[in-house]
Amino acid sequence: MTLSSQPADDAKPLVSLKSITKRFPGIVANDSISIDFFPGEVHVLLGENGAGKSTLVSMLSGLQQPSEGSIMVDGTEMPIASPQKALALGIGTVFQHSMLVPSLTLTDNVNLGGAWWKTPDREAIATRMEETARSIGVEVNPTAITSSLSLGEQQQAEIVRALMRGSRFLILDEATAMLTPKDAEKLGQLMRRLVAQGLAVIFITHKLNEAVAYGDRISVLRLGRKVGALGPDELKSLGPEAATKEIIRLMFGSNGNQAAVTAKADGAMRPRINGAGTGAAPVLEILALEVDDDSVPVSGIELKIGAGEIVGIAGIDGNGQKQLAEALAGQRPVKNGRIYLDGQPIEDLPIGARRHRGLRYVTDDRLGEGTVGAFPVSINLLLKQIGEAPFWRSGIEQGGAIADNARKQVKDYDIRTPDIETPAGKLSGGNIQKLLLARELTGSARAVIFAKPTYGLDLNNIAASRRRIREAADGGKAVIVLSTELDELIELSDRIAVMSQGRIVGIVENDGDARQKIGEFMSGVAA
Repeated sequence: MTLSSQPADDAKPLVSLKSITKRFPGIVANDSISIDFFPGEVHVLLGENGAGKSTLVSMLSGLQQPSEGSIMVDGTEMPIASPQKALALGIGTVFQHSMLVPSLTLTDNVNLGGAWWKTPDREAIATRMEETARSIGVEVNPTAITSSLSLGEQQQAEIVRALMRGSRFLILDEATAMLTPKDAEKLGQLMRRLVAQGLAVIFITHKLNEAVAYGDRISVLRLGRKVGALGPDELKSLGPEAATKEIIRLMFGSNGNQAAVTAKADGAMRPRINGAGTGAAPVLEILALEVDDDSVPVSGIELKIGAGEIVGIAGIDGNGQKQLAEALAGQRPVKNGRIYLDGQPIEDLPIGARRHRGLRYVTDDRLGEGTVGAFPVSINLLLKQIGEAPFWRSGIEQGGAIADNARKQVKDYDIRTPDIETPAGKLSGGNIQKLLLARELTGSARAVIFAKPTYGLDLNNIAASRRRIREAADGGKAVIVLSTELDELIELSDRIAVMSQGRIVGIVENDGDARQKIGEFMSGVAA
């Protein structure tokens, strides 16, 4: 690790966060966080999904404002009320997904936001772009159409654009998440060149090998709080291996913390089983599954889930989990591989036929995909059975049967609704989730896929949803839970598979060491 660019002992921070707290309804995203960012340093921010990293970035970028605390720039308190204000202060942000317009040239992308009343001097912009790129050791083609460039090239262009706008404080938010290993290495080398020129860089990543390789200083967030930090001297004295172990300890906590979270959520954890190891035929079997996708193709997925078993799927969001779930449910075509339900292949069956065989999918998109907001609760409970008996006969709606079903499901699943004819879109998020659970768990379900089943819910509805998942497994169903919440997976699962870049990189038995093992796979430490 190169530390030659670290600040002198008397160096002053370029930007400081002072007791920053950010509240949203029902949640504290950042809780009294104080961090100093120095020029000449790569400062790495680490933490699980939901740790508060993105909220901090949004405040530094002017997209959100703190509820409490202050942001200091050059030692002066400086509210950042808008993205324009952030740019004026020299704060530039490069997000995980490119913000460039694909159909425009790089020159025109750089000019976006410029003076609208005059024709841009494209030649001058191109010349300045090439000069800025050379100054940091990269090459760009200003006349290239953005969509023709690789993700790595687009990212370099975004950094050049930020520097052309006067950025001296650069935020790279999950900048390597979608890059090839070679492009990620190039970005790491570029960060070292940037800080050598006196810039301050915030680098947000989940890959601990990158954090230790490129970081001069590392801050760790957990559940909205700063739980620890490693400075230049400490990183140097510990060395990469010891530093990585300490970071994992800070990020993922202890088994004692795990037990506390589990108890708070919903009492004791269910007894562990391993349906794949009992000798019984699996209920759901996935063999060499491949799914095409422009952003994250899925490949080589192998899983067997037995009756009564819960298998969790962990990983940073955007690593193929949604593509996998939709392929299993029939919403995406399978390129290669097989999916067996109770020993019968289903990969070529449409969604309805898979449902009739007993495969159910609880989507994380409750409003956009899971329900039709304008339709009443009674119809949404039957949304995947439209036209089927006994609720329709010869194409004629059987109002009595529909109403009886709705009243029973509302009672059994405690769906809080003024009436069964209330539009589903008027229900709270927790009650919409109960509606989805009622619809998918009722009847002859054999295997159920839950995508982020507690995302955005309050504590009571989180507990209720997790209880339903356990009950589904206890009733003999094979269960897959996809979640970015590690505590949730550890509470629920018998085994946990970790996905990265569209592949399963490891499967962990949910024992006393599961948290650390999962952390190592998620962070790229374990092979």
